[in-house]
Amino acid sequence: MTTASLSKPLRGIVPPLITPLLDRDTLNREGLERLIERVIGGGVHGLFILGTSGEAPSLSYRLRREVIEHTCRQVRGRMPVLVGITDTSFVESVSLAHVAAEAGAQAVVSSSPYYFPAGQPELLEFIERLVPELPLPLFLYNMPQMTKTQFSPDTLRRVTHLDGIVGIKDSSGDLAYFDQLLDIASQRPGRSLFVGPEHLLVETLSRGGHGGVNGGAQIEPRLFVELYEAAMRRDEARVAALQERLLLLGRIYQVGQHASTVIKGMKCALSLLGVCDDFMAEPFHRFRQPERERVRQTLMELGMLS
Repeated sequence: MTTASLSKPLRGIVPPLITPLLDRDTLNREGLERLIERVIGGGVHGLFILGTSGEAPSLSYRLRREVIEHTCRQVRGRMPVLVGITDTSFVESVSLAHVAAEAGAQAVVSSSPYYFPAGQPELLEFIERLVPELPLPLFLYNMPQMTKTQFSPDTLRRVTHLDGIVGIKDSSGDLAYFDQLLDIASQRPGRSLFVGPEHLLVETLSRGGHGGVNGGAQIEPRLFVELYEAAMRRDEARVAALQERLLLLGRIYQVGQHASTVIKGMKCALSLLGVCDDFMAEPFHRFRQPERERVRQTLMELGMLS
């Protein structure tokens, strides 16, 4: 295992990319290329593929490999690429990590295994077994809404000695939990602590967080980058103005009623902006016309569509 792939601690905005699809097992390559260039041109600090936004658990292993290889070729080392390896199978997680390393990614990301909820002793053993087998540095991903299991602060404290862990992404939305993560991260100053829910980006930065893995950053990357920069220089007036726009953009996540609605909202917005197709991985489907019009209205209010 090596940590040489990340030359310095990751900070800033790292959008979790959607996976553009043409059908259930065909990558929309041109759409992915446009999406990658959109976020890089917007000044983001890294990319995260095959996470929740990327619908990774719904994609075939063949398609996941294609996404990794195509993304790394397109990025060409211009910024760090983080690859999600979360799976129900330990062996498949390790296998995908090796694909990521061979393609040129800089780190991998794993939440707790899902379907069979693990207790904290099992999660501790899972991390301790996983890290030595990985060819890349690891970001742990706390996503209890989807995995039904949370990395407890005590479990995370007990793995701080593992050099292969370089950061944590927290999507719990629990600020009290995030504060405990800040305390844990302070024990290893070189590690990164990111927040998932974008409406909490400013609050977590003010508490000492290091950035956001925010889906909206692929729709309007400059907004998130400027918000991060304004927060870092403590420009409260600029932060307030940008935060208002961020919350307006967040309306696209409130169009549907199910767990898939956030991904549908992002894919729909990117489709309306001409970036990529909004086909959803099975068993989900793209927004119908009434929902699509609501997303369009939000983008029009933001001045992103006429």
